[in-house]
Amino acid sequence: MDAWYHNEITYPFVPQDILDRADSVRASLPNKYCDPKIAADLFEESLDEFLLCDDEGLNVVAIEHHAGINSLLGANPLLLGILARQTRKARILSLGTLVSLRQEPVRIAEEYATADVISRGRLEIGFVKSGGSEMASNNSNPVVNIERFWESIDLITKTLTHQEGPFSWQGKHFTHRHVNIWPRPWQQPHPRMWAATGDPATASEVGRRGMINVLVLRGADETNRAWAAYRQARAEAGLPKVGTDHFAYAALVYVGDTHEEGVEIGSKLLWFLNTSLKSAPQFARFLPGTVPPQFAPEVYRSANGHKPSASGAKNNRALIGISTEEAMERGILFAGSPDTVYEQIMDFYGKVGGFDNLVMVGHSGFMTHVEAEQGIKRFAREVLPRLKEVAPISAL
Repeated sequence: MDAWYHNEITYPFVPQDILDRADSVRASLPNKYCDPKIAADLFEESLDEFLLCDDEGLNVVAIEHHAGINSLLGANPLLLGILARQTRKARILSLGTLVSLRQEPVRIAEEYATADVISRGRLEIGFVKSGGSEMASNNSNPVVNIERFWESIDLITKTLTHQEGPFSWQGKHFTHRHVNIWPRPWQQPHPRMWAATGDPATASEVGRRGMINVLVLRGADETNRAWAAYRQARAEAGLPKVGTDHFAYAALVYVGDTHEEGVEIGSKLLWFLNTSLKSAPQFARFLPGTVPPQFAPEVYRSANGHKPSASGAKNNRALIGISTEEAMERGILFAGSPDTVYEQIMDFYGKVGGFDNLVMVGHSGFMTHVEAEQGIKRFAREVLPRLKEVAPISAL
């Protein structure tokens, strides 16, 4: 099993009374509350953590969110370029540039190819569907978001793999007369591709395409549902079965010297979830096309205080205000000593049928840089060697 370190680069220093009065903590919170000096320090600390991961044998993850305290990283390619040059061994997962929001997929392909060349073949490409607040922040039409998502991926893939001179693209959402990027990527035919999704419909398409399906903070039930859809879609399409190398799981992870210390410090990671209560302005929840039509009534019911029924959006709502104990029980948080964290990961591994990649969110909220680096070292030195011994499960 491989492990990938993930830092959202959060900004938790806005006074609580400001947050209480704000429409949201993402998209509409005025940026006058962001001190550039503090932001610079946070970026510097985060980069130091990534470089520590490189030294300790962990891979790294570069994410992207927009316009809020949940993440300062609104420009994924910038971090990719830094990591490509400054790290030496770690594989770098972009999880990722929000392709359906960008107007130029070819430019995204150029950014990926450049990062892959600078890193000499250590890039992994992860595609993520956009949230409602990010569609609003980027002036994107949510009604066609899914169509743009898949067409962007198709165009990026062809751009990365085509080597015989210019080609043209006449799609539904993108038109390019002349596509011919330099440099082409280091890895052939292209870097390995991932997609972060939890709803069965999207997981099915990810399965048909043979991409790695990463589930983020979904728990065992949602993960099993998505991966069952992934496998079923491949079977229905007459495609070969796949093993655990096609699956990844992302959770909050912290390792302390003792179980008690690990749980105490690891609980700080829940800040990211607990701020989601006001993660997006109210209007973003009602943007047409942000949820499938069959689930749209739930948005209105939940907005009026009614308990929502099951849907793809339910998981995010259910995480708001989650306790440390519940998060650990659900497989959202793995925290404790090296022994107990390893046991928690392997228990979850058994519940979902295995996965070859663990994405560990190791720093968020008011966790200090020192605490994060201590957690990285303990995980890398006392947990990761045991995970490396977990052999992939081939297709049955």
